[in-house]
Amino acid sequence: MELTTSMKEMRQHMDIQTRETKLLRDTLQRCEMCRITPPKITCQDNPCFPDVQCRDTSNGFQCGSCPRGYKGNGVKCVPLVTCNDRPCFRGVRCHEREDGGYQCGSCPPGYTGNGINCRPYDRCGDEPCWRGVQCFNTDSPPGYRCGPCPTGFTGNGTTCEDIDECDLAGPCHPAASCKNTSPGFRCGPCPQGYTGRRVEGMGLEYAQNVRQLCLDVNECDDGNNGGCVDNSQCINTEGSFTCGECIEGFVGNQTIGCSPNPGTCPDGTVCDGNADCELLRGKTTYRCKDNCPNIPNSGQEDADGDKIGDACDEDADGDGIVNDPVCRFIDADKDLVGDHCDNNVDRDHDGIQDNKDNCPDYPNSDQLDTDEDGKGDACDFDKDNDGISDSEDNCALVYNPDQRDTNGTGVGDACRGDYDGDNVPDHLDVCPDNRKVYATDFRAYQTVVLDPEGDSQIDPHWVIYNQGAEIVQTMNSDPGLAVGFQAFGGVDFEGTFFVDTEIDDDYVGFIFSYQDNAHFYTVMWKKNSQTYWQATPFRAVAEPGVQLKVVKSDTGPGEMMRNSLWHTGDTRNEVRLLWKDPRNVGWKEKTAYRWLLLHRPKIGLIRLRIFEGASMVADSGNVFDNTLKGGRLGVFCFSQEALIWSDLVYRCNGKL
Repeated sequence: MELTTSMKEMRQHMDIQTRETKLLRDTLQRCEMCRITPPKITCQDNPCFPDVQCRDTSNGFQCGSCPRGYKGNGVKCVPLVTCNDRPCFRGVRCHEREDGGYQCGSCPPGYTGNGINCRPYDRCGDEPCWRGVQCFNTDSPPGYRCGPCPTGFTGNGTTCEDIDECDLAGPCHPAASCKNTSPGFRCGPCPQGYTGRRVEGMGLEYAQNVRQLCLDVNECDDGNNGGCVDNSQCINTEGSFTCGECIEGFVGNQTIGCSPNPGTCPDGTVCDGNADCELLRGKTTYRCKDNCPNIPNSGQEDADGDKIGDACDEDADGDGIVNDPVCRFIDADKDLVGDHCDNNVDRDHDGIQDNKDNCPDYPNSDQLDTDEDGKGDACDFDKDNDGISDSEDNCALVYNPDQRDTNGTGVGDACRGDYDGDNVPDHLDVCPDNRKVYATDFRAYQTVVLDPEGDSQIDPHWVIYNQGAEIVQTMNSDPGLAVGFQAFGGVDFEGTFFVDTEIDDDYVGFIFSYQDNAHFYTVMWKKNSQTYWQATPFRAVAEPGVQLKVVKSDTGPGEMMRNSLWHTGDTRNEVRLLWKDPRNVGWKEKTAYRWLLLHRPKIGLIRLRIFEGASMVADSGNVFDNTLKGGRLGVFCFSQEALIWSDLVYRCNGKL
């Protein structure tokens, strides 16, 4: 019984302890016992950092500032970092502050940061190098380095400029065009007389090896004697060839051919190819027979090689037309009419005097007369004399009274593909409406000197190459012309000129509508400004640049014309300047220039364009002048040597 009571009491006691433990735990969790106020700290407890002033307040103590050289809240202070500790980034300047601390300067060039911590700045991200050039970041100023400029350019990598290989290396053949590209260069085709290929590339090292790609062609080795007549000399030249005299034992020329020389006499006496041998009466010796025994002709000239001297030959040139017995000699104004018959009355201004003009009221310098009825085509309304008016004739220049047109195109069978009936297809014919002209050819030309008196300079020396499509002038000369014999009305005239020397800086050009040595148009280009050295008859000053002039001279060839041509501007009663390139840019030596000229005398229109490669360097625009209504074509030089006019082309063009 007692044990039971004791166990019961014990159990009750444990329950009380459990409840007290739980209550205590709950009380602690609710922190009801934490409301006890802790003891208050005052300055007497020395709460501040040593040597820091302490002040008691109603809210407790308060510490002052940390001592010099320290930082913190006064309770806790730590030593300050100074410049002596080298806290700044390498190369950054450190400044002492008044509070004992430090201040770092800016990060070095090429870096970014606060001066304490600096990291390399990506300068290449700003793309400081020229396009396409590799960029490298560096530790040294300016923080980057550019690689080399690409091939065909020069510079430091930051900036690169295109190399003008055409100017520095002269990569193309001297007579081939060279165009600078970006980058590199491009050569035009090899000039006439050379074989090779078009070339383009980059870099000076490459450009210096390109000139060899145009190789001289030995035209004389083509199996046809280069185009020279049989039994004549073919002389290969740089880029072309020239036909020389007949070889030994043959006589003649390039026009009539070379035939065996009959002028070698039995006794060994050699006569000119134009003369025969005759035995002296009563002797065994020979002499050369006079081809004009009754007319003095010491030169024994015989143009057609018929053994009859020109002085007494009724048809001196062998063209089947009897010479005018009076007009065949002196021709002072070089208009192909002898002075005795030259009246210079020309009311249509086409260069043909009225009493010899087959259309005196219609300009027709070409004097074309297709049906040879004495009436020129310009004023003949049935040009082929087939009885059908030109306006209704389906072959106006070819006789076809049947007007057959089997394919119904409006072009008669008789002239289909060959409009003028000269047996040269229209697509190859430079004058498809003129059966007398089918190809450009200056092999037959007239030399015209424009300052024949005095000895200020020698006259030009002309050499013809490439079947008459190339003209070379070799001398530093007085002004002069090489003029073809074919006359034109409306015409397109083009060609390339090239100054093959670095010597001198004078005039090169060409002419059109040449009527005589006092009446013609000229295009002339001066390299530099210069006053002519002969001050009489007046002081002539030349300016650089392309000029278009009309020559209508009262004096004709001589000092006055010479100085008037040299002078840039008008000279009364001599020369009138129609147009001048306002840029005043002179020509460049060793540079090929291509000109394109059109002349439409019916409306007085002249248009000139000049190109260097594909770039147009001069354009006159439309210039109108009615002074001259047509004439012959040629080239012009004045005081400049080593001139080449190549790839000459003329085309009849009477269309407006």
